[in-house]
Amino acid sequence: MPWKTLDEMELDGKTVLVRVDINVPVEDGKVTDPTRIEKIVPTVTDILEAGGKPVLVAHFGRPKGKVVPEMSLKVTVPALEAALGREVVFVGDSGKTNKQAVAEMKPGQVLLLENMRFDPGEEANDGRLAAELAALADVYCNDAFSAAHRAHASTEAVAQLLPNCAGRLMEAELKALEAALSDPKRPVAAVVGGAKVSTKLDLLSNLLRKVDYLVIGGGMANTFLAAKGIDVGTSLAEHDLADTAREVMSAAEEVSCEIVLPVDIVVARAFEAGAESETVAAEACPSDAMILDAGPDSVARIGDIFGKCETLIWNGPLGAFEIPPFDTATNAAAQKAAELTEAGELISVAGGGDTVSALNRAGVADKFSYISTAGGAFLEWMEGKTLPGVAALRTGSQD
Repeated sequence: MPWKTLDEMELDGKTVLVRVDINVPVEDGKVTDPTRIEKIVPTVTDILEAGGKPVLVAHFGRPKGKVVPEMSLKVTVPALEAALGREVVFVGDSGKTNKQAVAEMKPGQVLLLENMRFDPGEEANDGRLAAELAALADVYCNDAFSAAHRAHASTEAVAQLLPNCAGRLMEAELKALEAALSDPKRPVAAVVGGAKVSTKLDLLSNLLRKVDYLVIGGGMANTFLAAKGIDVGTSLAEHDLADTAREVMSAAEEVSCEIVLPVDIVVARAFEAGAESETVAAEACPSDAMILDAGPDSVARIGDIFGKCETLIWNGPLGAFEIPPFDTATNAAAQKAAELTEAGELISVAGGGDTVSALNRAGVADKFSYISTAGGAFLEWMEGKTLPGVAALRTGSQD
């Protein structure tokens, strides 16, 4: 790999500045979902076991360069201590400067600095703040892939100033994504769903050059069907992007990427639970109805494609999965992908907010090869964009 891992760093007796993502949901002063905190445990534990002293840096909320007490990272300390099984010293409570608190760290302790975004230098990727952070440590470890698409002081600038590496979570994410897009086992299929084509043009343009099958679902599929001259009734569709959709289909044809659209559809007159629905051919949508899901023939076709492939990348649902029965296609296709993955016949990588929710609802999130919770960073990686936080690990100080 072009970036180093924890295993390649000398950590014994060294202070390690660890960029983590613990931007967790909080209600009434308590963390309600500690998933992101639990995901950093392997990195922190391995640093401690190697004799290192972890100093955690993170953001919380959007204080926009000002001290906002209700956005203090202090609220995460109990959940951090529960997950790590040890004391976490919060600098904001110590009455000491960051430098003093680091100097007084005892073996086995974990230190947490205050919300990086309280300092305007964080989002400005300011060299002054990066230098202050670098002065605290001997090694920089980035374990926050979900923040790697931001060129901030704690994700990009500081990595240029210290020997650096990827943490366990970052390492797993990068390996999964590189296996799926950089050097995948072929054939490769991608599922791209969601409401609007306009939000995923870069994604579609990048993927069609890298995959053999591009399955388009959700409201996006309606735009493509309409671009082919098919009446989509009252469905959500971006009719002003018909030319763009046709350009995508033409570009896919040029590179021998097969675009897969629904051949049958589930329609209803109202988007609500229990609404009366029917399944019709894609070309037979009633003028007063809306398309809310792909039909069983479409799902069967998608399943056949999955069976031909070695690698699957998934972003977005196939229908309006939030309301049954319009989650049927997403659930069925996800379950097929999970079965093939468990049988060792498919490498499956998925990510994006709606995607994670949909796969959780389908009961298969733990059966995919890798599920990314990184959101924006995952999408930008799939779009072929350079992520500053990852690029810094490739080009930063490695002395």
